[in-house]
Amino acid sequence: MNTTTVAVDLAKQVFAVCVGDAHGHGGKTTVFKRAEFLAWLKTLPAGTQVAMEACGTAHYWARTLLALGLVPRIMAAEFVKPYRKNQRVKNDSRDAEAILAALHAPGMRFVTPKTEAQQQRLCWHRLREGYKEERTGLLNRIRSLLAELGYLVEPGATKLRRTLANMLTPDEDGTLAPESLRQMIQGVLTQLTALDARIEECSAHIARQSRLDPSVAALQKCPSIGPLIADALVATVGDARHFKNGRQFAASLGITPSQHSSGGKNRLGKITRRGDSYLRGLLIHAAGAVLNATIRKHTAQPAQLSRLQQWMIGVYQRAGYAKAKVAIANKHARQAWAMLARGEAYNSETWQAWQAAHGEVQAADHPQDDLPTAALAAASV
Repeated sequence: MNTTTVAVDLAKQVFAVCVGDAHGHGGKTTVFKRAEFLAWLKTLPAGTQVAMEACGTAHYWARTLLALGLVPRIMAAEFVKPYRKNQRVKNDSRDAEAILAALHAPGMRFVTPKTEAQQQRLCWHRLREGYKEERTGLLNRIRSLLAELGYLVEPGATKLRRTLANMLTPDEDGTLAPESLRQMIQGVLTQLTALDARIEECSAHIARQSRLDPSVAALQKCPSIGPLIADALVATVGDARHFKNGRQFAASLGITPSQHSSGGKNRLGKITRRGDSYLRGLLIHAAGAVLNATIRKHTAQPAQLSRLQQWMIGVYQRAGYAKAKVAIANKHARQAWAMLARGEAYNSETWQAWQAAHGEVQAADHPQDDLPTAALAAASV
């Protein structure tokens, strides 16, 4: 059999491999240990397609395959699952067969392998998020333990920290908290201080690496995109031209509505929430800050709202606060794609020139994906 396509179910030490021809037929499954798998890859002819699911170490193996002259194909796990023969029976061999079948499916979309530099930049973001989760978990834990002892603390991390510090000193009557409780609180405060330092260290490193990238500086001209979001976007996306348009990029972040359409009738549902949850969360939280500022400006100085701000207020009044945040995040994601893919600078007034050339009606009818510049995508309604 002429080996032209290979599917691999990745793991730490054991790799299930399914080998097929150019059409994925004749699949034969073999299991390799890690060292054996790497040695076997070196025997494959150059240009062989090797498919795998987008999971841990997938990008590392993709770079390894490229170095060996092979063609990596990374697919989202949700695209592979329907091709498993029996959904109730799951093992490594069945997964490898499903990956091989999915590789040859019409219209299959593949994930672009990340470079080592991209992943190193993202490591600082992942560490920062991990430290934040640890800090939040520690605060919630000590709050619940104090409640068990009858100490109720008002909501808010700042108030909880203040209460913990006060419990280490005598109260107005000169009474001290029990010794064991004070030791516990002191340990919690020490750990909180250490986590704060780690978070600040990650933030400082992200700020340093973002200053060295001109793409990050350009993205920060866009509303709601600061150094953290800009650096995460550049590190995650890499070459934005791999996405066909801004909508496709927004869909990869899970901030586009799901569809349940049939018979020519389009029915849009909730956002898919698929894709990069970290970037999605950053963009939505930032969109909330921008929306809050726009609402305040609309209340105080409605005549000074820009075209984009008028659009934000319109969405907010029609759909409500939560949906408006997602819509703004969607628009900002498309702006970021246009700036990265086309190398354009943000200019909120470019829509006027485009509108003069194409007419008001046409400008209103065209979706922002078809607009010629990132600035127009930002300004069009």
